[in-house]
Amino acid sequence: MLKKSTGIDRFQEKYARHIILKELGEEGQRRIVSGRVLIIGAGGLGSPVAMYLAAAGVGTIGIADADKVELSNLQRQIIHTTKDIGRYKVDSAKDRIQAMNEAVKVETHAIYLDSDNITDIVKNYDFVLDCTDNFETKFLINDICVKNKIVFCHAGVTGFEGQLMTVVPGEGPCYRCVFKNPPPEGAVPSCREVGIIVALCGVIGSLQAMEAIKYLAGIGELLTGQLLTYDALTTTFHTVSLPKADKNCKACGDI
Repeated sequence: MLKKSTGIDRFQEKYARHIILKELGEEGQRRIVSGRVLIIGAGGLGSPVAMYLAAAGVGTIGIADADKVELSNLQRQIIHTTKDIGRYKVDSAKDRIQAMNEAVKVETHAIYLDSDNITDIVKNYDFVLDCTDNFETKFLINDICVKNKIVFCHAGVTGFEGQLMTVVPGEGPCYRCVFKNPPPEGAVPSCREVGIIVALCGVIGSLQAMEAIKYLAGIGELLTGQLLTYDALTTTFHTVSLPKADKNCKACGDI
């Protein structure tokens, strides 16, 4: 007669390759399982982020995106499929996440984030991932996360290049310290205008997911005070040390 698996047995079997890591162990995995992560943007970056966090066992994953799946998204937004065209991205992503890991709780926010609603959403999470593609939202995420002392990871991709940095409020510069203000409308070409190579999203999105996992588990070093850049054409990574926080920054200057 076969012995019925217990919840503990399933946990240890499912995450065995994590638990065996001496830097992580069972304690670190349980921290991941109890973590709450918000992904803002369920597109090119948000897709690999969500799938890797689900596979890692993050207990609660929030997804904020008001858009619906379009045919042109499928070239890089790998969490969605052809049958999802016309559906809200958050619903499509939720189905894929729960198919991968039924234990993950998925919270969907099918709204455009603005100054009136973002605080009520981000304050419920331990870590926020900026997977958006517009500067106004990126600066908004920075300002609200800094104000509420929530750690977040910024990333951006276009063409064959990507970048990311992690902001720990009170430790190192924030996104606004580095980039100051959104560029004038039309000054920076969008991915719609210049294009984007598909696997770039996977590289940068995976690195974002790794930042979230390290933070939840309390291991390793985050990209705090550093900007990591990647050039896919030359397969080159560079880590740039950023200046100290700007004391006059209107987002973090008073922290």
